[in-house]
Amino acid sequence: MTQKTHYPSFNVMDEEDAWDDHTQEIVQSRLSATPRHQALSRQEADLLGAICARLLDDDKPAVLRFVLRHFDQTLHSSPGEGQRKAGVPEGKTLIRQGLRAVEQSAKAAHASSFAKLGSDQQRKLLEEIGAGTARPQEAWAGVPQQPFFQKLLTLTVESYCSHPEVWSEIGYAGPAYPRGYVRTQLGHLDPWEAKAEQ
Repeated sequence: MTQKTHYPSFNVMDEEDAWDDHTQEIVQSRLSATPRHQALSRQEADLLGAICARLLDDDKPAVLRFVLRHFDQTLHSSPGEGQRKAGVPEGKTLIRQGLRAVEQSAKAAHASSFAKLGSDQQRKLLEEIGAGTARPQEAWAGVPQQPFFQKLLTLTVESYCSHPEVWSEIGYAGPAYPRGYVRTQLGHLDPWEAKAEQ
């Protein structure tokens, strides 16, 4: 049986004096994500919050606010997507239409919005979307389920893993710039890195 590593007394923000001003500003902004959105409606934000909490199995309010801000900024700024498969709408359209389809599927199967479903029901519906089997089919007309699920998952995980509260939990001591690493041998930690506590 693998023993789980914990860092209960580690707080990555104790290291911020070692970062340059620009890095401090970026990381601090992640801690103060506001619930105001430029692109997401209140209903979309509430639904996305419930979806992201289930995808992550984590419902810490500060972290979810940051994840939602990432979605909002993505929808607002509409950055380039690189390659996109034929038949898959642009990201902004895919997310918006997909969210509507999630609600229609939840209401068709359970006569309830997704956010009000139990966690097992939410998980089951997300698994169906990930497999491309969610019903009713008419709710998903023009919305490819698997690319939608992948877009949700990518945006959720990339923002979640860049939040300082999550860094502290996994023992990541934050950006090494400008101080850099000194001890580079496997198993050797610099003094500022997190030490596992069993």
